[in-house]
Amino acid sequence: QVQLVESGGGLVQAGGSLRLSCAASGIMFSINRMGWYRQAPGKQRELVAALTSGGSTNYADSVKGRFTISRENGKNTVYLQMNSLKHEDTAVYYCNGVYFVPSFGTNLEVWGQGTLVTVSS
Repeated sequence: QVQLVESGGGLVQAGGSLRLSCAASGIMFSINRMGWYRQAPGKQRELVAALTSGGSTNYADSVKGRFTISRENGKNTVYLQMNSLKHEDTAVYYCNGVYFVPSFGTNLEVWGQGTLVTVSS
């Protein structure tokens, strides 16, 4: 069973930094796209940052210049370095992965359980 496990969330003061980690287990294939989403109370889940196996990145406008997504070479592990955190960054952050299964001939998607990031103002 494919699983994504996040870690690194917590409480931080505004202006501080946190680093989130996400590790995949139970998968035999390379994850083609890994990303971070977040959901604040009362709001829809939104994309924060994504990274493809080819190295392309995509960031939400609200985090550009502050957050950096990276991946450990050759591994299905992704990180989100969050700097200059703001109160509005408070949310549950979810790791997401998309991988191709040859026997199915299609992409499958997997989500982590989420990790809470709280930024005090």
